[in-house]
Amino acid sequence: MYRQLVRAAGIAAALLLSVSAGHAQSRPFAGLDGTWSGNGTISLSDGSSERIRCRAVYKVDGSGLSLKQTLRCASDSYKFDLSSEVTSQGDRISGNWTEASRNIVGNLQGTAGGGKVDVVVESPGFTASLLMRTNGNKQTVQISSKGDIRSVTITMVKS
Repeated sequence: MYRQLVRAAGIAAALLLSVSAGHAQSRPFAGLDGTWSGNGTISLSDGSSERIRCRAVYKVDGSGLSLKQTLRCASDSYKFDLSSEVTSQGDRISGNWTEASRNIVGNLQGTAGGGKVDVVVESPGFTASLLMRTNGNKQTVQISSKGDIRSVTITMVKS
């Protein structure tokens, strides 16, 4: 169960960091300041799945190139309390995240542009790929890994 929680935290961090990058342009985080929420599904390696609910708070710096966030997600079996810092240089994005209650850290690297984000999120012993598309105030995130959590699909909207 602990391994699943660690991996789920990594996936949630991927969501947190990648959602931010969906507005890749000269100011990639423009319009994100505020609160976002949504829900989706986590599919596990044993074939089961669960609904997940998430709420994120975004704070964009004055340049629009750096972002600090918090993310809280919950399903029937998982609960996360994540924070992150993300920066952008051109179409490249990178960041670090922490899951405070479990003392887990990781990083993210990838590209963002044209409403599409392709990233890889990593922490010790865990890697996941993520594809995200943004259309207005709606963001759809698809995450896949070969671990206990096989996929996550979440839709978030700005409140």
